[in-house]
Amino acid sequence: MTKMMLRAAALSLTALSGGVLFAPAPAAAQVGQASLRGTITAPADNPVVEVTAVEVATGLRRTVPADAAGGYNFASLRAGTYRLEIKQRTGTRNSDSFTLRVGQSAGLDLDLSSAATPPAAQPTTPGAEPDPTADTGATPAGGTGDEIVVTGNRIRSLSGGQVGSNITQRLIEQLPQNNRNFLAFADLAPGVRFIEDASGASRIQGGGQDSRTVNVFVDGVSQKDYVLKNGITGQDSSPGNPFPQLGIGEYQVLSSNYKAEFDQVSSVAITAVTKSGTNEFHGEGFFDYTNQKLRDRRPSEIFPTTIPKVDTSNKQFGAALGGPIIKDKAHFFFTYEGKRITSPYDVRPENGYPVASIPEQYRDDFGTFAQRFKEDLYFGKIDIVPTDNDLIELSGKYRNESGLQNATGINAASTSTLNKVVDKRGLLRWQHTGNTWINDARVSYEDVVFSPTPATDGITQFFQATQRIGSGTQRTDLLRAGAGGNFQTKGQKGWTVQDDFTFTGLQGHTIKVGAKAKWVKLNTREQNLTNPQYTYDVNAIPGVAFNDTLPYQLQFGAAVAAGNPNVRSNNFQIGFYAQDDWDVTDHLTLNLGLRWDYERTPAYLDYATSAENVAAVSPANYGNLIGADYDINDYISTGNNRKAFKGAWQPRLGFTYRFDEAGRFSMFGGYGRSYDRNQFDFLQQEVSQGAYQVRTFNFIGNDSLNPCVPSQTCIAWDPVYLTEAGRQQLATSASGGGRAIVMMNNDLKLPYSDQFSLGLRGRFSPVELELGFTHIESNDGFAFLLGNRRPDGSFFFNDPANPTDVPQSPFSFSPNGFGSIILGTNGLKTNSDAVYFKLTKTYSAASPWSIDATYTYTQADENRQFGETYSLDFAQLSDYPTLRSSGVPRHRFVIAGSVDTPIGVTISTKFQIESPIYLKAFIDNSDPFSRTLVGREADGLGDLWGRRQLDFAFTKYVPLGFISDQTKIRMRLDILNVMNDRNYVDFNNSPLDPNYGRRSTYSTGGNAPRTVKLSAGFSF
Repeated sequence: MTKMMLRAAALSLTALSGGVLFAPAPAAAQVGQASLRGTITAPADNPVVEVTAVEVATGLRRTVPADAAGGYNFASLRAGTYRLEIKQRTGTRNSDSFTLRVGQSAGLDLDLSSAATPPAAQPTTPGAEPDPTADTGATPAGGTGDEIVVTGNRIRSLSGGQVGSNITQRLIEQLPQNNRNFLAFADLAPGVRFIEDASGASRIQGGGQDSRTVNVFVDGVSQKDYVLKNGITGQDSSPGNPFPQLGIGEYQVLSSNYKAEFDQVSSVAITAVTKSGTNEFHGEGFFDYTNQKLRDRRPSEIFPTTIPKVDTSNKQFGAALGGPIIKDKAHFFFTYEGKRITSPYDVRPENGYPVASIPEQYRDDFGTFAQRFKEDLYFGKIDIVPTDNDLIELSGKYRNESGLQNATGINAASTSTLNKVVDKRGLLRWQHTGNTWINDARVSYEDVVFSPTPATDGITQFFQATQRIGSGTQRTDLLRAGAGGNFQTKGQKGWTVQDDFTFTGLQGHTIKVGAKAKWVKLNTREQNLTNPQYTYDVNAIPGVAFNDTLPYQLQFGAAVAAGNPNVRSNNFQIGFYAQDDWDVTDHLTLNLGLRWDYERTPAYLDYATSAENVAAVSPANYGNLIGADYDINDYISTGNNRKAFKGAWQPRLGFTYRFDEAGRFSMFGGYGRSYDRNQFDFLQQEVSQGAYQVRTFNFIGNDSLNPCVPSQTCIAWDPVYLTEAGRQQLATSASGGGRAIVMMNNDLKLPYSDQFSLGLRGRFSPVELELGFTHIESNDGFAFLLGNRRPDGSFFFNDPANPTDVPQSPFSFSPNGFGSIILGTNGLKTNSDAVYFKLTKTYSAASPWSIDATYTYTQADENRQFGETYSLDFAQLSDYPTLRSSGVPRHRFVIAGSVDTPIGVTISTKFQIESPIYLKAFIDNSDPFSRTLVGREADGLGDLWGRRQLDFAFTKYVPLGFISDQTKIRMRLDILNVMNDRNYVDFNNSPLDPNYGRRSTYSTGGNAPRTVKLSAGFSF
């Protein structure tokens, strides 16, 4: 793979430096922008001189010269509806209107040399597409500006190897949904999933990788979360939306093989454009509502006994206003959206463990409970067009949310978290257009804070069951009750400067280069377990049915007097790219790009391992590492022996081969390497251990599965340890205070993926079809390993004196006085092969229906549980077997559509169905002595599907006839989960249990029962 990457890089550099000698080039759209190029054939005595693209809504004009053959190239246009003004030596022609999508690279050839009769004008509807089935004739050769040049279905795709989908304004406005998260329709792209959990938190994932590897660009600016998971700032565990849906114009979802402009992403890249004001004043408002009276009972409210519905309330509301400041010169747009939500979640033991077996005093902690959430989102934008060559945009976003949050699982309501997210962003953009070049400069600012705190203080009890089945054992989590443990303040704050320069003046090429520099301060303050947690093996004491008095482990956090619990890192990021899009022939287009990225993280690079930690793991104090399978010196930093990774070279290659002159049928493909980054929340743990430390103490005889070896941190239980004084006594009694030792590899790399695609596209008016194959292979994902070893240096030990001994990780063999050694390194791998089929029919006023359907078959595997970073079950990541991915369904089908009916009601629908999830778990056996990772597909629901949901929406617009002729009210009814499918999320994952793979509880997580949502709105 490395050799292939180097060859591809060499090919990119060769083409970029020497390829300018060849024929006319397609346009290269910048991130969030569209492009259009083509050839306009005209009579020899009246050639085309220049071409102007006019944005219909705002009057924005961009003019480019035509070459001798009539070729023109608009390398960067914002997504929207345009018409062309075609200036000839004598006279000017105007085309009809056509729409360019976000990120679209389009080709449009016109012939003005033959005579034809202009067609009748088409009716127009706000937001409607021009009719793709319209007559494709041209106007008479000697026409004037009053004659319309028909573009019809001549626009062709020049997207190269990119695989994805465009989510139009029509889809965003009309498709049924329950959360107004504009990203909810990203799953229409091949291999992409949009997932909501029981807390309402949502995430995007694709390419066999988790959500950390995603990036979203809004108006060309990355929204990457450098500290926390789920890829997008503010989305770590929030049910909130990253952006007001009223402010999004449309967006593009790319599931593989993006161009060189895209950075810090190795799976799904999403680029969205925001709305702008127009030359007319437009405004709208809405209110959405549902509650428990408008939904069916959740399964957990029916089984095992019927209980009253838990209070549910979902109120969403908002407004938007836009219009001219100076017609054709300056416009404004502003929007606000709010959420007020009360939603249910379930508390239950894992693997179907019977609640009746748990003492009565804890049973009230199980059942269905409610959580609450509040969000306010604001977005504003001003655009100024001082000249026909300049566009200036100033925009800002403010997000503020809070709530009481929990999720379906073992955590009792008392352990809930008080969540808080504040996200502030600003952007200044200046685009200047010359005859043969475009420069797009952006300066942006971000300030994001995530600060959850426990809703309840006190002590936490965590109960686990240990059961022996045959020659194996299994441990099941039952309940975590009492106080909460989530206490953090984390975020990022800084400035970004980026510039994209596109040159179209050399025949045969559109050459684009760009650079981005970012100065961002990353901040973490993690004080988890300020409320101490006591863990109980309920089966540890012979003769005691449920042990809840003798814990086997105590964990608690405490600040170090001399340390600062805030970890800050003033990071610097820089990236460069070059892209050349080249028409080799009239049929073959090559897209050749190369990117390089660099990041400096001082908190990691400049960190020096403390003398205390060095001494703790030295041969004199911890001889267990003398014969270990790794060198601890690879994790000891002097403060100057770590170097930032400089090898992030990323070739991005693509091609399109058009089989016919009109470009209706084509083959496409590509290869690309994409680097992501190591999450700062992982890296900071090495630094924060010197300021805030989580102490771990084990108690002799109270763990029937993995008894500890007596030491300073393995002692006899004393009830005094339930008090603050007792815990302080423990902390001072052990030389290391019982804290863990976290160490990072001195040669950390960056995670990356290699992506291949190959497919066919065809336009069969009025539908477009696409059939493709993708291969995505990711490497060097970040993981934590257990650094503890037994006295002989081994990880596992088969005790010959104990015939029931099973493999156990050496947690109890830590350095004396300390907790475990935790090592941060690279090594997670995933592999995904997918075949997909996509069908699209775009809505237009003349053909008022649409359909977007995608079927994806995926074979994905991984060397670790999907989404897991802690890998403490084996000594090395290479010891983990590669099994089928537990986060990627084998089959997935999504279809969405809408239609305007003759009675004035718009009907829209979305249907999704996927195969069951794949379960994986360890089996620890005594005979033979082994730890084995096994897996199986969970039992299907209904007719063997894993998840199925059908939604409908019915919308009626009623004209009012005042303020403007577009004034109307909107009434809408959404029916979510029409078939009331019970999409269960809990399955028995204990391979030794006869119920392995079967549904274990009645919880459906974030999958709602049949729900009716009522909406009303007003627009003008």
